[in-house]
Amino acid sequence: MRVRRLIAIWAAKLVSTGCKLSGRQGVTFAGKIALKIDPKILGDLASQVREKIFVVCGTNGKTTTNNLLCAAVESEGKKLVCNHTGSNMLAGVAAAFVLAAKNNGKLDADYACIEIDEASTLRTFPHFKPDFMVLTNLFRDQLDRYGEIDTTMDMLKRAMQMAPDMTVIVNGDDALSSYLAMESHNPYKTYGITEQVFESHSEHEIREGRFCKKCGARLEYEFYHYSQIGKYDCPNCDFTRPPIDFEASAIDMTDGLQFDVEGRHIAANYRGFYNIYNILAAYSAARTAGMKLENFDQVLQSFHPQNGRMEHFEINGTEVLLNLAKNPAGFNQNISAVMEDEKEKDIIIVINDNAQDGTDISWLWDVDFDRFSDPSIRSVTVSGIRCEDMRLRMKYVDIESELIADVKSAIEARIGDGCKNLYVLVNYTALFSTRNLLAEMQKK
Repeated sequence: MRVRRLIAIWAAKLVSTGCKLSGRQGVTFAGKIALKIDPKILGDLASQVREKIFVVCGTNGKTTTNNLLCAAVESEGKKLVCNHTGSNMLAGVAAAFVLAAKNNGKLDADYACIEIDEASTLRTFPHFKPDFMVLTNLFRDQLDRYGEIDTTMDMLKRAMQMAPDMTVIVNGDDALSSYLAMESHNPYKTYGITEQVFESHSEHEIREGRFCKKCGARLEYEFYHYSQIGKYDCPNCDFTRPPIDFEASAIDMTDGLQFDVEGRHIAANYRGFYNIYNILAAYSAARTAGMKLENFDQVLQSFHPQNGRMEHFEINGTEVLLNLAKNPAGFNQNISAVMEDEKEKDIIIVINDNAQDGTDISWLWDVDFDRFSDPSIRSVTVSGIRCEDMRLRMKYVDIESELIADVKSAIEARIGDGCKNLYVLVNYTALFSTRNLLAEMQKK
């Protein structure tokens, strides 16, 4: 078995190196090769983690939260395994461990911080039982793959039951995530924002968790932060927002993001209200595991979002921000982050419908694109495989858009004639190729 493990590790590393040299990511393929050669390799390597294993699940914010958690753990002087690239299905999880292993088959790691796709938890947990699960939120996502939210919740509940000693660190402001944590009977800790941040919120915004999962009554909200995230209570039964263990207060978004938690002042030069939840989730997970986080401020100052999560590029004098937007709730929060920038700006929207994106793109009609009618939006360009659908969607909110199907041509056009402030919003399979394009253009 040791020989098989060594062959699997060597083969995976060879495949990974070859893919990188050819300009492809290759992480998932490396994991598939390793599991094919040694089906037990993930469990064997995970068992070598000396202290604890975190997994991060949820519809939105997984990659940023996981990478922040990794940085926080490393700031404690710990060695860890992390799937930084966001390859979060079984093969990607396996690759994280395999590529971190030494050539002798040994893993030198105190912790593992692993992002896992919700649907992949049932395939991954038989290999190892995590000590902690961070649950960010639950929204409708890829109907043709996940089905309705109830299906996702059922998968996660069964995964939690496979690891009954696993502590769930849950977003207490999300009624769906909170209900799931309570019903799982796993131990859990909560994080959230108790104070009202926004004076009003769109009545048209999609709210996935409007009804109590326990009795079916419509939940009453004291206020919303966005979508169904807020302070809620069921008027018909005892289901209510749970007490919050890690509570963010004194929210300030005038210059980056600032808030207080556990008597500490947290400041980060990020944009987007949702990133307060990502930071708070990572902080709460590390604190639940007993870490002091004395260097957390430095972690946030030195942390740079990667892999298309609010990632910055500078190309020929144009500031470019790339961000992933793959479902209604996530896209609406992307739009909010864009609109926080009061300067004139150009927008490129890239929509694909490959298998990993979900071939059903009806979700575009649940996004508040009418907010792009703001005078600060100089231009909107649509691109990608489903650019015609995106242009039609913009037409229905009376916003003129230019169609340039080829993503590289679209970016070059806006860099050539734009206002030097460009936002590129992409869904899943457009992310890696667009990021590579931007990185290559930045080098030139």
